[in-house]
Amino acid sequence: MGVLVDGVWQDSWYDTSKTGGAFKRTEAGFRNWITADGSAGPSGEGGFAAASGRYHLYVSYACPWAHRALIFRSIKGLTDHIGVSVVHPDMMGEGWTFETDYPGAIGDQLYGLPFARDIYLKALPDMTGRVTVPILWDRERETVVSNESSEIIRMFNSAFDGITGTTDDYWPEALRAEIEEVNARVYNTVNNGVYKAGFATTQSAYDDAVGPLFDTLDWLEDRLAETPFLVGGQLTEADWRLFTTLVRFDLVYHLHFKCNRKRLIDYPALWAHTRRLYQRPGVAETVNFDHIVRHYHYSHESINPHRIVPINPQINFDAPVPPV
Repeated sequence: MGVLVDGVWQDSWYDTSKTGGAFKRTEAGFRNWITADGSAGPSGEGGFAAASGRYHLYVSYACPWAHRALIFRSIKGLTDHIGVSVVHPDMMGEGWTFETDYPGAIGDQLYGLPFARDIYLKALPDMTGRVTVPILWDRERETVVSNESSEIIRMFNSAFDGITGTTDDYWPEALRAEIEEVNARVYNTVNNGVYKAGFATTQSAYDDAVGPLFDTLDWLEDRLAETPFLVGGQLTEADWRLFTTLVRFDLVYHLHFKCNRKRLIDYPALWAHTRRLYQRPGVAETVNFDHIVRHYHYSHESINPHRIVPINPQINFDAPVPPV
């Protein structure tokens, strides 16, 4: 993916040489919050009031973290209020680009810039850190509000309700403690666990990641066999955060990242859960399987040096789902 060092691009994806072959994910660098009235959120500074047309979202269809934000933009009725730019699925030596020579890659809709890093540099010319998506951009102040997906979806969950009138709450106060517990395990062993397995460069690092991954999938399968949703018998952000990994599992993580003890479709409850969420209004159009398969297999030279893009299994996410 590469990093910016004092505003200068350094070509690198990740370095496991100092971590015993284990993949370590760095934290997001911009942590401001959009709020209904512009007051400061849990981190960062204030001044980012919810307003139609003020904010813009930069995403990759391939990236599960960006996908979270796309889903919440859709299910919370924000598609007419927050614009979107989609990067090219190939992430090579220059990182995410705004090239438009691939179906679905629509480029930088605001400034016509060539690289995602240029958005960061526009906000902070001497920025140091990783260039990631999603990027939530403030058109008024011309700066990055946030590049932390878990916080962007919480902004989208409530900050714009007075504008959209869409008040479905995926972060209900009464369930927050349990949602956080589920999120923590799912993030560590599943969302990030597939990456820790896939980017491991030693057997021990791989073993340390892939075991807990399938332990948690087994735990989730048992949990979802008893209830259609992960927490409180209702659809919450915990389900959506899991979904973006599950929808990629058989097409990418099972083969490409060597997470192959079982497939998603071998788990009846998890497979039904994934279809149930995929078939909700506004969700399927956020899923671009072509970008997903292309990005992972073509961009990760260390895993797939010949950049062969497989044909992959045909999976019917529109198959009927058992009633809730």
